[in-house]
Amino acid sequence: MRAQHLRWVALLIIGGALVVIGWIYLRDMRALHVRLQVEASTIETAFGPLAYTTAGLGAPVLAIHGAGGGFDQGRLLAEAFLPDGSRWIAPSRFGYPGSSLPNEPSTAAQADAFAELLDALAIERVTLLAMSGGVPPALQFALRHPERTQALILLSLAPYAPLTAKEQDLPVPIWIYDALFSIDLPLWVLLHLSPRALAPMFDARADLAPQMTAAEAAFLDAMIAAFQPVTQRRAGLANEGAAIDSGSPIDPATISAPVLIIHASDDRLTPVATAHFTAAAIPGAETLYLDTGGHLLLGHHAKLRTRIADFLANHVRGEAQ
Repeated sequence: MRAQHLRWVALLIIGGALVVIGWIYLRDMRALHVRLQVEASTIETAFGPLAYTTAGLGAPVLAIHGAGGGFDQGRLLAEAFLPDGSRWIAPSRFGYPGSSLPNEPSTAAQADAFAELLDALAIERVTLLAMSGGVPPALQFALRHPERTQALILLSLAPYAPLTAKEQDLPVPIWIYDALFSIDLPLWVLLHLSPRALAPMFDARADLAPQMTAAEAAFLDAMIAAFQPVTQRRAGLANEGAAIDSGSPIDPATISAPVLIIHASDDRLTPVATAHFTAAAIPGAETLYLDTGGHLLLGHHAKLRTRIADFLANHVRGEAQ
């Protein structure tokens, strides 16, 4: 009888714990959904709704996020790499929080949607700051809207056709990505148990930890947290392959705007070969190749902020709107 009694007590404790965990999970998810709604503005485009957030003063910079992101990740990029107080606009790409996934979700269509966003904001010309998966639509924007492209700052460039993703050496198996992004619960649990467990998904490896500053550690943690809720990012992730669609190659050779390319040679998410290919194709492109830093360029943010500030000062003065 005593053993049976203990089992019932254990079941009650476990059941109560599950109820509490479930309540906390639902509370957190509601808070995340509300935050995404409150922090973003939305415009209607020919491709459906497009969400964005903006801040700062001066010459406008369009901050374009990478895979798994959204306008919230774009904001993190702008705050990490642009001079303090810069004016930035961070949109969600197709299929990411607040933005629709149209029937024809190519990188060219995404560039045209960005142009509609600038129209809505009465912005004539813009500099584009793009990282990883945000680079292909940034290149498309410069090709399709050259009169509106002031300059390009490209970080950790993701492959795009005619290149392929074959050189990528993902730090974790693809099935883990699929499992974590199937529903919100697994990622929520993992972030509560061990937030830095997801660092390898950003190529933030243990060997890079010693060179990471406190500000960079905060940036990494915010990038990981910005994966949530994953169900609002799944459609965008599924569309990342649009960049390597062999039927829609990107030829950057005719880009005439000033370009700064920054990539780490030890990047395991996006091969540095993409940066070499792009730099060789664009006449006069400026480059900064880092020996270490991984995909998030860890250990170099302060230097990169200075380099980007100098680039903007040289090419974007007098363009404030």
